[in-house]
Amino acid sequence: MAESLVKDLIESGIHYGQRASNWNPKMRPYIYGKRNSIHIIDIKETIKGILLAQKYVRKCVADGKDICFVGTKRQAKDVLVQRVGDMKMHWVTERWLGGTLTNFRTIRSRLKRLEELEAIAEKDNFESYSKKMESQLRREMRKIKRNLDGIRNMSKMPGCLVVIDTRRERNALLEARKLGIPTICLVDTDGDPDLVDIPIPGNDDSMRSIDVIVRELCKAITEGKNQRTTETGKRDTAAPSDDKGAPRRRSSRSQFRSDEPTPTPEVQTAEVGAAAATKPAE
Repeated sequence: MAESLVKDLIESGIHYGQRASNWNPKMRPYIYGKRNSIHIIDIKETIKGILLAQKYVRKCVADGKDICFVGTKRQAKDVLVQRVGDMKMHWVTERWLGGTLTNFRTIRSRLKRLEELEAIAEKDNFESYSKKMESQLRREMRKIKRNLDGIRNMSKMPGCLVVIDTRRERNALLEARKLGIPTICLVDTDGDPDLVDIPIPGNDDSMRSIDVIVRELCKAITEGKNQRTTETGKRDTAAPSDDKGAPRRRSSRSQFRSDEPTPTPEVQTAEVGAAAATKPAE
């Protein structure tokens, strides 16, 4: 399996970096050498990054969290829509709107507006509106759907952000860092690996290399979902079916009660009488 992955990575050209004159010195540990003024990325570092990313994605999905993929460049759009859509995860392929994570309440309000417009279109196809208003509403619906269709089912913050190209998606990485959301990114030799928690060094301009990386991460998502289902089944089977034999739980108020037995009325009367006899006369 490892040999086939290495073969797919090499065939996809993931080891080809940018021109040597356009590199980022922070990527020095991930560069194997230079050929014809083009940097060659070390495949060992790429494999290491993929394994770390798969491990974290698997754990994140098993814990019940979602993954959001971000890739607005032309080479990544079709790959994300096809593969991530099959995994029922979230993606952004058109444009990263400022505040998508930090101002998520406003994004949800726009998605609610999209649902309203789709309900109107389904009900009477805007026939009850004038032609001018119909044109405005259709344009608004297309715009919202184009930008936010991939995250319309994202009701909470994602557990992880997978990004293609650090330079192009810098705003998304900064928002994720501000909120403490872990990030995984395919970083080319001109990118900044310090912006990413788990960098995967590789060619981010090749559609085939992007497809390989996204494919491997989708496999980890599938495994994480299987672990989530297995753990849920174990919890259900471990739950007791009959509570009659279980010990009765004490309320929080019972911790202030004495464990001594409650005195009978005769004992209480005798104690009161003794206290009255020993009380000094005024």
